[in-house]
Amino acid sequence: MAPRRPRGAGAFPKPVESPAPIPPDPNALYAALDLGTNSCRMLIAQPKGSQFHVVDSFSKSVQLGHGLERSGRLSRASMTRTIGALRVCQQKIRRHNVTHMRLVATEACRRAQNARDFIRQVRRETGLSLEIIQPEEEARLAVISCAPLVSTRTEQLLVVDIGGGSTELVWIDLSSVPRRDRPAAIMRLHAGFHPPESPFPAAKVVDWISVPLGVATLRDQFSDVEDDAARYALMSWFFEEQLSEFAPYKDVQAREGFQIVGTSGTVTTVAASHLGLRRYDRTKVDGLRMSSDQIEAVIQRYLDLGPVGRRRDPRIGQDRQTLIMSGAAILQALLRLWPTDRLSVADRGLREGLLYAQMSADGVLEDGPL
Repeated sequence: MAPRRPRGAGAFPKPVESPAPIPPDPNALYAALDLGTNSCRMLIAQPKGSQFHVVDSFSKSVQLGHGLERSGRLSRASMTRTIGALRVCQQKIRRHNVTHMRLVATEACRRAQNARDFIRQVRRETGLSLEIIQPEEEARLAVISCAPLVSTRTEQLLVVDIGGGSTELVWIDLSSVPRRDRPAAIMRLHAGFHPPESPFPAAKVVDWISVPLGVATLRDQFSDVEDDAARYALMSWFFEEQLSEFAPYKDVQAREGFQIVGTSGTVTTVAASHLGLRRYDRTKVDGLRMSSDQIEAVIQRYLDLGPVGRRRDPRIGQDRQTLIMSGAAILQALLRLWPTDRLSVADRGLREGLLYAQMSADGVLEDGPL
């Protein structure tokens, strides 16, 4: 497990998902759908000040990428499951009369040989037009979704998005941005990692990387290793090896003013386990700051439980018990590499980034503190 480290920078939580207080104007609604390797998730929201209120949501495990490592193709069963979930999303979009929307697919569809056929089938059977986005845009959207969690004390920021098929890491230098403007500077990255000249102080993207290993693909790499603890150690080592060309990895980083924000089901599950939640509560998880000792205690508990115990744990469940260990292996590798003993937990990601980007581009978010 990772060694103890001095206390690092934290984050100030700012919840964004509360029920809309009055029936929303359909013209003010935005939809964002994220079809990943494991899950299909959607939010429908309306702008509210510098944030948004969620009007409706959907999330379902569809395992679109099941068997992709082996065959290079999306299976018929996976596509059928996914289209069933997308029909529910389409019904919600129609019910709310949403006209502003962005519906994206990520790593599984980037890699699958039959992805274009699948996209056409989705359009034919549901009427939804899915867009396959590239890793840089996926990373950028994950970053801006976390803007409200960025501490004004943060000088160097690492945002980590652990997905099903890939993991995106983005290193951002905020040292030249006035403290009060740092969260807003992150939000301005919706225009790109290298936006055009602006009168506002800019966040500098030092480096970013998309590792083609997420919780599903990393698990599949070591599915032949029978021993649970050995498989976990190998996964963590293997993931760390993939970061050798990530520029900030090579230099010693100052602990003071350094913040890691983690966004993924892995991070939120670890947080829920740490809090002992019997039922998941986003308001308690989003923005939580966990120490490396606390994270390692949870991971050790997962290892002690073993596969059977993890399946019975209500915070993990049967479907995720193998995925949580590959995600934990990624998380442990990150805590070994960078100088912090704190991780800010973000229950937000691509969907929130898609909403922020659409609303920012349309100018419907108010200026002000995030």
